[in-house]
Amino acid sequence: MIVTWMLQTYLKDICRIVNGLLKTALGPPTGSTTALSPAQDITFRHESVKCLVSITKSMGAWMDQQTRIGDLYLPKISECNGTPEHHLPLNGEEGNASDHELHPDVNSEFSDAAALEQRRAYKIELQKGISLFNRKPSKGIEFLTSNKKIGRSPEEVAFFLKNTAGLDETKIGDYLGEREEFCLKVMHAYVDSFNFNGMDFGEAIRFFLRGFRLPGEAQKIDRIMEKFAERYCKCSPSSFSSADTAYVLAYSVIMLNTDAHNNMVKDKMTKADFIRNNRGIDDGKDLPEEYLGSLYEQIVKNEIKMNADSSAPQSKQANSFNRLLGLDGILNLVNWKQNEEKAVGANGLLIRHIQEQFKSNSGKSESAYHVVTDVAILRFMVEVCWGPMLAAFSVTLDQSDDKLATTQCLQGFRHAVHITAMMGMQTQRDAFVTSVAKFTYLHCAADMKQKNVDAVKAIISIAIEDGDYLHEAWEHILTCLSRVEHLQLLGEGAHSDATFFTSSNFETEEKAPKTLGFSSFKKGTLQNPAMVAVVRGSSYDSTSVGVSASALVTPEQIQNFISNLNLLDQIGNFELNHVFAHSQRLNGEAIVAFVKALCKVSLSELQSPTDPRVFGLTKIVEIAHYNMNRIRLVWSRIWNVLSDFFVSVGLSDNLSVAIFAMDSLRQLAMKFLEREELANYNFQNEFLRPFVIVMQKSNSAEIRELIVRCISQMVLSRVSNVKSGWKSVFMVFTAAAADEQKNIVLLAFETMEKIVREFFPYITETETTTFTDCVRCLLTFTNSRFNSDVSLNAIAFLRFCAVRLADGGLVCNKTGSVDGTVVVVANCVSDVQGLTDKDDHASFWNPLLSGLSKLTSDPRSAIRKSSLEVLFNILKDHGHLFSRTFWNSIFYSVIFPVYNSASGKRDVSLQESSCSDSSASIHPEGSTWDSETSSVAAECLIDLFVTFFDIVRSQLPGVVSVLTGFIRSPVQGPASTGVAGLMRLTSDLGSRFSEEEWKEIFLCLKDAAISAVPGFMKVLRTMDNIGVPNISRTYADMEWSSDHELTNDEFGDDNLQTATYVVSRMKNHIAMQLLILQVATDLYKMHHQSLSAASIEVLIALYSSVALHARQLNSESILLKKLQKACSILELSGPPMVHFENESFLNHLTFLQNVLVDDYFTHAEIDIETELVAVCENVLGIYLKCAESVTHPGTVPVPHRKLPLSSAKKEEIAARTSLVVSALQGLEGLKKDSFRRYIPRFFHLLVDLVRSEHSSGEVQFALSNIFRSSVGPFIME
Repeated sequence: MIVTWMLQTYLKDICRIVNGLLKTALGPPTGSTTALSPAQDITFRHESVKCLVSITKSMGAWMDQQTRIGDLYLPKISECNGTPEHHLPLNGEEGNASDHELHPDVNSEFSDAAALEQRRAYKIELQKGISLFNRKPSKGIEFLTSNKKIGRSPEEVAFFLKNTAGLDETKIGDYLGEREEFCLKVMHAYVDSFNFNGMDFGEAIRFFLRGFRLPGEAQKIDRIMEKFAERYCKCSPSSFSSADTAYVLAYSVIMLNTDAHNNMVKDKMTKADFIRNNRGIDDGKDLPEEYLGSLYEQIVKNEIKMNADSSAPQSKQANSFNRLLGLDGILNLVNWKQNEEKAVGANGLLIRHIQEQFKSNSGKSESAYHVVTDVAILRFMVEVCWGPMLAAFSVTLDQSDDKLATTQCLQGFRHAVHITAMMGMQTQRDAFVTSVAKFTYLHCAADMKQKNVDAVKAIISIAIEDGDYLHEAWEHILTCLSRVEHLQLLGEGAHSDATFFTSSNFETEEKAPKTLGFSSFKKGTLQNPAMVAVVRGSSYDSTSVGVSASALVTPEQIQNFISNLNLLDQIGNFELNHVFAHSQRLNGEAIVAFVKALCKVSLSELQSPTDPRVFGLTKIVEIAHYNMNRIRLVWSRIWNVLSDFFVSVGLSDNLSVAIFAMDSLRQLAMKFLEREELANYNFQNEFLRPFVIVMQKSNSAEIRELIVRCISQMVLSRVSNVKSGWKSVFMVFTAAAADEQKNIVLLAFETMEKIVREFFPYITETETTTFTDCVRCLLTFTNSRFNSDVSLNAIAFLRFCAVRLADGGLVCNKTGSVDGTVVVVANCVSDVQGLTDKDDHASFWNPLLSGLSKLTSDPRSAIRKSSLEVLFNILKDHGHLFSRTFWNSIFYSVIFPVYNSASGKRDVSLQESSCSDSSASIHPEGSTWDSETSSVAAECLIDLFVTFFDIVRSQLPGVVSVLTGFIRSPVQGPASTGVAGLMRLTSDLGSRFSEEEWKEIFLCLKDAAISAVPGFMKVLRTMDNIGVPNISRTYADMEWSSDHELTNDEFGDDNLQTATYVVSRMKNHIAMQLLILQVATDLYKMHHQSLSAASIEVLIALYSSVALHARQLNSESILLKKLQKACSILELSGPPMVHFENESFLNHLTFLQNVLVDDYFTHAEIDIETELVAVCENVLGIYLKCAESVTHPGTVPVPHRKLPLSSAKKEEIAARTSLVVSALQGLEGLKKDSFRRYIPRFFHLLVDLVRSEHSSGEVQFALSNIFRSSVGPFIME
């Protein structure tokens, strides 16, 4: 404590004193006179500076003393390797352990003296071990295990620590926090012995901390809380997205407990503060505010206490709580963003209080002494005097070369930086640090003097002594260190770092001696433009060299520069490196600020256009090594900064810089992967993320190849330690798989192949979700366009992944889902219904199956076939594991899309305006599959559906639609495949189909036939826009015109092209319609006994729709004439229109006759006879119209001379003869009563047939039969 003398107007007096000293230190103004001699003036000025330095020093000393006094109440705990000297014991007495707790084998039933003596001896030794443990935990455990009082396994030791009375809770915490292997195992066993099921987070941490005190060392706390977070997430897997969230929240809860229940903390944390402090901790997302608010209320209302806390004095508990929990060093870790200068509480009240004291004592004496203990008063003093002090020190240091004066000024700077940094006065701190940095003259080395070297030493001292409070000022200090290292390298004759970034090979030269002469320097690096700029110098803020190569450097400048380089020999590598090595001792906030500044300096070095340097980059690697063992909260903040830095440098346009950065990152990653990561953490993934970002964004093939090699080396050498890092690994390889460079793709796949073949168990050791990342990566490789072998091998590896998934390599690691549903995998159960929608297996199967599904549309035939086979083999081999619901989702999202993508667009839309444009030719967009692929696909689908019919029978309509889609294909191969598939499906499962399922099959056939008509008719209508001369002539005239008279002049080239396409589409359409009828007929013949009346009705509608469609096409006389003329010109066979109509009616007629013969359905259900008579009427009408012998019922035919039929008509009549005969036979086959009922409808048609001309005697013979057998008996009655 220091006694400070102040008057009532103390601030004004201090300002007056300091300003007076400033004027004295600056000397008399120019032009003024003084009675002092020059020597006296200099001495007077130096004494004034010395006085200012003394004032500054006294301020710092008093501040340090007050801070140390405060620390007696709130001792600080070192973050690294620090242990408290004293702990308040939770229980001062050594408790007695009960026999049943410690040695269940000792039975109280032994009542003889020997047994009692044995128990007494056991208890004495046990108490001895407990006492030894309370003094030295490791020795106590060793004593107890060697005397067989406890077992040697970590679980038994953990049980002892948890359940034994009398153990010092502080020592328990220290032992659990040790980093030795056995202690770590004991700690893990101790934490794993807790069951947090059903507990919310506040209850869990309260329950966890009741048996021991957290140790004082931050590293120990970190290890214990890290394991606690993992255990809680394992017991409550749905609580948080990752263990990182629980880890951060645990620290936050402990700090809230300290804040709320520590009497030394005046400004208590509010609920809003607590919620704000925990924003973004859930993988970048916020936890619900209601949840955090409830947690806040729990902690504030009910303090977290140890078991023995109730017996401890309340005052001691409040004063030592921070020290017991070890939080002093980490209280500022969650509140990462703080005000740069904290407002001093109650400033006005403090000033008024002091003034009132002065007023009350003013009458007692001319002056008074007051004892001040509040450090806040120092802020006011610094605010009023820092400016004059800065001016005095700066001017004196700039103008004077006196050793004593410059030393005093630098001492003043150091004290001023110390005060302003400790008080959090950013503006003042940065002003002092910047001034010292400028006085180093490292930016203008040719003008350096000894005082400038002393300024460099002062900068280093400031960095060592006040590093915890420098924050943004670190940038100036690190810039100075960078420049010192640069000048030292030049002094040693070493090449500039710029040579490292060039492709030229420099010859190795002998090192120049330390003391360089002008000639040797000139022969060395003076020819370098960057070197010229260094000799000439630049401004302090200059970050790049802008001097032209032609700039002249005088010999005097060179000689000064050489001598000044020798001055820098006073600063060795040890001093420089000490600043960076000392970073291990910086607190959490300071190390983050240090790393930010170093990254900024390094970027400035690397971005120099003429003289890029790697000093900062190499130091970043060193700093990361030094601080990698910090607690996870601090290290994660450090890495957030470094990650952005490495991404920025890795994407640099300077290839050599980017390569150096990626190699540095590789070194750090190799080092980091030596650390074991617990389950449910994500830091490895965060650490490797820069590789992913650069891999995805870099335009340099060299960088991308280097990243693949780095990741490959890391994974293969540290595979057992990779946990969450697998996600980043697969993301890198996924980007490589899609790369445009073949060597990168092959290199990545080589490593991927090794991972899948040899290290697959490591992939899902702690994170099952990485399985999906692996699958996505392999799927990307399947799309490789460089090498089919890569794609085929990737597909094979997908099959391997499916086998491992089915064998339980993933989900069997889980005991069950959140709601208790047991996850079923291969060899676990045989019940197919064991899986439910709540199981996790779908999230693993879906990406794999969907990826293979998309591959089936690959343009490469080998890939299509391989993916088809692998997909359906997986489903067939492991389908018994899937639930009915999951099977349904597989059909909709995996199987049916295979065939939808393959079928393509079958409907061709033509723009009317482009029909005459040759460039807009009409072409079909057919299937991407060849006949062989279509056959394989259909066979696979049928095999799968037949195998799992009982589960997937609800998908029958979709399967039949797929097969009818094949049938509708304009290509013969797929159509035959569809027919064969449908026949096999009904052959294998026909006996198991229900009546409704048969109806669904026939409905699909009907829809296939009907749905094709609109698109076809749209194509057909394109012929309407084609005009042909004389197309309105009679049919006889058309026939009379010979073929050689039809020329291309009547059809334009575009019209001929359109007509060609229409003819082709018409032929395909007719073939498809007839094929559907044939399939329906065959199915009826094979399974008519299984069909219901509803199915028959669907079939009747099918036959009827096709027949009417055929009739409609044949009625398009003008269209047919156009097509006939076009076919004549193109020498093409016309579409079989008559055949189509005949076959469709014949199939319809035959089907109806078969139904009547089979007689499985009553006429009440279906009126087959009426339908048959109607079809026969249509057939007879069509025939008579062709023979031009049609009369209407009730009219009398008028005798007239009939013209002979043309040859074309005769051919058509001959083609329709068999159909008419079938119709007559159908009518003849009607029962007597039915014939009598329907004869009025068709008798006039029979008469017209008698009058008509026929091409053969078959029609007359059939007519005579019907008149003889049916009409005659009816007339005779």
